Amino acid sequence: MNQFSKDLDKNKANYVPLSPLSFITRAKDIYPNYESVVYGNRNYTWLQTYNRCTKFASALKKQGIGLGNTVSIIAANTPELLEAHYSIPMTGGVVNTINTRLDAETIAYILEHSDAKMLITDTQFSPTIKKALNLYGKKIPIIDIHDDQAIFKEGEGEKIGDWTYEEFLESGDEDFNWSLPEDEWQAISLSYTSGTTGKPKGVVYHHRGSYLMSTGSVTAWNMTNKLTFLATVPMFHCNGWGYPWTAALIHAKVVCCRYIIAKDIYNLIDQHKVTHFGGAPIVLNLIANAEEKDKKEINHKIYVLTAGAPPTSAILEKMDNLGFEVMHVYGLTETYGHVLQCAWNDEWNDRSNSEKADLNSRQGVRYPNLEEAMVADPETYTPVPKDGKTMGEILMRGNVVMKGYYKNKEATEASMRNGWFHSGDLAVVYPDGYIQIKDRSKDIIISGGENISSVEVENVVAKHPSVSLVAVVAKPDEKWGETPCAFV
Repeated sequence: MNQFSKDLDKNKANYVPLSPLSFITRAKDIYPNYESVVYGNRNYTWLQTYNRCTKFASALKKQGIGLGNTVSIIAANTPELLEAHYSIPMTGGVVNTINTRLDAETIAYILEHSDAKMLITDTQFSPTIKKALNLYGKKIPIIDIHDDQAIFKEGEGEKIGDWTYEEFLESGDEDFNWSLPEDEWQAISLSYTSGTTGKPKGVVYHHRGSYLMSTGSVTAWNMTNKLTFLATVPMFHCNGWGYPWTAALIHAKVVCCRYIIAKDIYNLIDQHKVTHFGGAPIVLNLIANAEEKDKKEINHKIYVLTAGAPPTSAILEKMDNLGFEVMHVYGLTETYGHVLQCAWNDEWNDRSNSEKADLNSRQGVRYPNLEEAMVADPETYTPVPKDGKTMGEILMRGNVVMKGYYKNKEATEASMRNGWFHSGDLAVVYPDGYIQIKDRSKDIIISGGENISSVEVENVVAKHPSVSLVAVVAKPDEKWGETPCAFV
């Protein structure tokens, strides 16, 4: 033992487990009257949001929800889903956000596999949820979110729960004495990610990783206090890339967006002077190619994150021309969301718009919250040369790598071999150290023994002025084995 370890132990004065739950406590203490969440005709302050979360946590506790219990929620981007990111972990429970686009069979599987003790569900999804519950075959307490701002189709909107969200909320105590986790490694969320085959896997996040994800996002994206964030990324997707927690850290105003429609996005940006939002390339395409009648003139700076699929340089150039500053990021459900960023270099400012878009289409370099990332041979762990040509797998390590897959030791061990998380994404490294994805290892097209990147072909096709969206896949070929096939 060295002298810097002797009599210098951790204690309650100098060590507190990291948890994003501390962000909302600070927000309500220091900025109680700042707007927290706005959704149509509803709006809350940070004090009100804190009180609602505490009260809901109390109600959950009265129903037996506690340490390690899973509460599933299937909801649109409304205040209730943001609140669940605080209220459920306040009990020691684990928030399981379910993709609203999943079929009944998959939802039933998730309820079973996650050991869900309670289900919160938006009544817009009642037809699918009812089928899922029939397949699930067990009794589970249900809370309905009935959103009077939703647009219901025939058959939707049926209340199937034991309480409405507001009824359940009122059963709780506002002065509920919750506490931070005793161990920052404690699970905070469970997110299911679908592979190309087999059942979806449950990705487990801990409090520490969620805390660090938020602080890293603020640093990497130069997020200032009191900004206005448009919630276009579904909060069921990697917990909305962690932004329900990040928002409290910087006491931002979150503007909820239930339907991803170009007209709605432009209207909300104009009405609330939105400064930041995120979205997959398909969302950027929706915005850039909106009908003129649905667009609004952009008179202030708007920062955009895009991830989920490699964006083409063509769509990045279109967004830039409209006045949106897009930063391309990369990550996986297994890494709490984005962990690489195409950090802009001022030396590129004099390049043409097309060249700048090509540079920005790269996935980039590691976030401040990721310790290491490399592109290497996945068997020998030898890094690829920085030639922009030689492909390897993206390997990562850091505090924002998942705990593992829930109840799936084999998959956990397979994904984290030799101290590295294996992403399954094939990429190259340029001389400046920036990484660019060329394909998923499962999706690479092997034609006549040569590897062809579907992403690279997509990027070329997308530059044609008549092309709005393109996807390239492998097509069987008698002579070459496989050839690229583009759907335009």
